[in-house]
Amino acid sequence: MLRYGETFRIVHSRKNTVLRVLFDKVPPMCGRYRLTAKERYLRDHFGLDEDPVWTPRWNIAPTRQVAIIRQHPTEPRRVFSLMRWGLVPHWAKDPSIGLRTINAMSETAAEKPAFRDAISLRRCLIPADGFYEWKRTGPKTKQAYQFDLANGSPFAFAGLWERWHGPDRKILETCTILTTTPNALVSNVHDRMPVILSPDDYDIWLDPGITDPHRVADCLRPFDAKLMKKHPVSARVNRAENDDEECAREVAIEQLDPLLF
Repeated sequence: MLRYGETFRIVHSRKNTVLRVLFDKVPPMCGRYRLTAKERYLRDHFGLDEDPVWTPRWNIAPTRQVAIIRQHPTEPRRVFSLMRWGLVPHWAKDPSIGLRTINAMSETAAEKPAFRDAISLRRCLIPADGFYEWKRTGPKTKQAYQFDLANGSPFAFAGLWERWHGPDRKILETCTILTTTPNALVSNVHDRMPVILSPDDYDIWLDPGITDPHRVADCLRPFDAKLMKKHPVSARVNRAENDDEECAREVAIEQLDPLLF
């Protein structure tokens, strides 16, 4: 959930209206990530029946279409789908609430109206192979870091999804990423981290027969820091329109420009 001093501002111009997300403090956790693994690796890691249709993306931002994996409701197989990042509860009057629900705190999701139904009935995997976080380095500067697994494998965030019916009868499917307390690797950058599921927990997390959130609570622990690595990246990742390999490339901190917000 966006909780860290964020401000949404609608900027009007003569030609269009642009939604800009301006952060007074650190960006929300988790607010950017990447999924660049080849389709065959995603198929094998997540136990899919066929290669998913996916174009590598290096800088996935809120409100964009993202990949999710959920259990088929009547068959013993997993389904790869695309949804908008930012969960819109089925009871919402309009989809703008999704701007505030890109994340959900795992400790309280079962109690919050926006996430209560989804954590019981609509859990999903959100594939990734890296995520970005920003560390405050001065009054007007931040340093971006990329976090990934030490072995370079894809992994899954613990996700929730929802289906919203608009007044035009169109269906909008959306999702959110659960967060937890940080492990030792993340804690000196941010006070939260996305929940990275162990592959051993994929089945229980996706099991539609489990509707009591307490039965999946053990899946939501911080991921083992010894199995992860991090490195600094350039300010290029700050802009969502930048979506290429340079966003994740390691750079020397002393060579970086200040991240001005």
